Amino acid sequence: QNVSSILHYIYILLMLLLVKAWKTLGTHSLCLDFTVKPQSRPGESWCEVQGSVDKTAFLQYDCESNKIKPLGHLGKEVNATKTWTQLTEMLRELGQELRTILLDINLEKNKRWPGVSPLTLQAKMSCQLEGNNDLGSFWNFSIDGQPSLYLNVMHMEWTVINPRARGIKEKWGNDKELTERLRKVSMGDCNHWLTGFLKYQKEMPGRELSYHDITQQSGKDPNSIFLFFTLPLLCYLYFLSLFLIIITCFISSVFFLLAF
Repeated sequence: QNVSSILHYIYILLMLLLVKAWKTLGTHSLCLDFTVKPQSRPGESWCEVQGSVDKTAFLQYDCESNKIKPLGHLGKEVNATKTWTQLTEMLRELGQELRTILLDINLEKNKRWPGVSPLTLQAKMSCQLEGNNDLGSFWNFSIDGQPSLYLNVMHMEWTVINPRARGIKEKWGNDKELTERLRKVSMGDCNHWLTGFLKYQKEMPGRELSYHDITQQSGKDPNSIFLFFTLPLLCYLYFLSLFLIIITCFISSVFFLLAF
């Protein structure tokens, strides 16, 4: 009976791990990373953006020249679509808004500490989908490379990561136009774009992954090790534990019948 109970607990644990694994496989994300400077040097842009779907880069955007460069197979597939045009327009507008925000931050800083080098702003927007379900949208803001603010768009909750950014959080939190803009882009537009990009991703010509491909992906994404190596092992252990539970129950039933 003790053996049966232990196997039962192992079975439940493996089942939970498998559910988590399948959810990971079905989860998709779109991320846009903005790097904004108050002013640009010759040959440099004051704002650059890199976009990725499922952690694979598919675009680079230069705010100064308003040029967008498709990357990889997905970028080449979607660069002539309506979604691509909409995304380009949004990147230009949002880049300008973030620059205005950064100029305001530097203006406040110069009032307190004149002569200090101007700050830079990094903003990362991400949204996640599992099937047709919205798992969440987020904004992460770093000032001069220091993580500073986090916005959970689903609940419109600001989290101060760097105490020095507390004043900025109060100002941004009270700016209804800004918060609505961040909410609309990350929850509405981002999910719409991601859904559109995934259609093209599914239509991409597939090929079997070699061991080299798997190890290369594992180096880029820690979850790849879990997906490609641990998942088959979990499946094996899952069915093995199920088999052992059945055998244990059968043997217990035989002994019970023989006892009578």
